[in-house]
Amino acid sequence: MSDPRPIGVFDSGIGGLTVVKAVRDLLPNEKIFYLGDTARVPYGGKSATTVQRYSLEMTEMLLGEDVKAIVIACNSASAVALPDLKKTLSVPVIGVILPGAKSAAAMTRNRRIGVIGTLATIKSGAYERAIHSLDSKIDIVARPCPLLVPLIEEGWLDDELTDRVIARYLGPMVREEIDTLVLGCTHYPLLADVIARFLKEKVKLVDSARNCATALQDLLDRQSFRAPAGSSGGLQVALTDAPDHFLRVAREALQLEIGEVQLREVLHPARAL
Repeated sequence: MSDPRPIGVFDSGIGGLTVVKAVRDLLPNEKIFYLGDTARVPYGGKSATTVQRYSLEMTEMLLGEDVKAIVIACNSASAVALPDLKKTLSVPVIGVILPGAKSAAAMTRNRRIGVIGTLATIKSGAYERAIHSLDSKIDIVARPCPLLVPLIEEGWLDDELTDRVIARYLGPMVREEIDTLVLGCTHYPLLADVIARFLKEKVKLVDSARNCATALQDLLDRQSFRAPAGSSGGLQVALTDAPDHFLRVAREALQLEIGEVQLREVLHPARAL
């Protein structure tokens, strides 16, 4: 069996295109409809209730595109909204946290894992819960890194200031002897090379985008939802507000063929979760 319908992917902005890139590389036959909530980005500093409401609105818009599965390509939304969305949505839905947690738990050797992300993701404790559900003896050092997303969106991927900010955030975590670091924000893979340069191969990186793509592949196989053999795939991008220059950064850094970007307005408030 196969299913030609697109996969729906949403994020608070355009950072989730790192997940789209990973999915495109792994599943080139699949059609993807990407929805970025650029009118209300970022989700990372907002309350859990607000992020839940926004996430439900985004998934309802994706259901309107007749998607066969939904990927929450946002760590903040995955942390606070995924459990309720799994109960209410009519299609399967996955987030980025559990795939990253599984990879980190399998990768660590000294059982000391670092997690970096937005304020909302770190405050939620979602990675700690996911990792401890796999191995309760793992020590976790979690730290919010709120300055990284603005630096990425400015396109400062290889800049002295970015290097200094990374050193300020990660230096204390290295001193706590972590051997694995989870990039707990879908923007962060764009800084993977810079972060790896600072860590000097002492710490292994976990890219939640790549692990999410693998989890999606497993889901499609279990559900017999893979696209028909020979399908050419494709990517449509819709945003809730005009794109800023980060779209150019994403195009250049990820080498994605994005094409014309659609604008979608959130027309009505979503029902309560």
